[in-house]
Amino acid sequence: MAMNLSSGTSGRGRRGRGGRAPMAEINVTPLVDVMLVLLIIFMVTAPLLVAGVPIELPDSRAKALSPDPDQLTLSIDASGKVFLDDQPLAPGELADRLSRCASAAKPPLITLRADRGLDYGRVMAVMGELNAAGCNSVSLVTNSSSQAP
Repeated sequence: MAMNLSSGTSGRGRRGRGGRAPMAEINVTPLVDVMLVLLIIFMVTAPLLVAGVPIELPDSRAKALSPDPDQLTLSIDASGKVFLDDQPLAPGELADRLSRCASAAKPPLITLRADRGLDYGRVMAVMGELNAAGCNSVSLVTNSSSQAP
């Protein structure tokens, strides 16, 4: 809190009729409050931004893997449409996109997110394309649950 200590007996001092000079101090408390609220919002929403394709994952008791910065996320939604990261792929485009990725010195880790309502054959067809393209390091993504079968 700032105080105006003026010299003089009348209380007005040299400032004239107003009696107060403008404060030159910045109150940073509201700024800190806003920044803390934004930090909390980002901390809560950041884990939700990992996967952009809405998929109902099956439950499993498997332990979580550490995320790899070079991994590619392959998603299959309930209708069977395939997405590479967040981009939808045409029916024959998956093999072409994966062959470019697998031609690197070290093929990237592929995380496969498939909807629980999908036919097992559809998931195996996509995994077969991954294998044919040379991407043999595939992780299946599930929800962690202690009550999984």
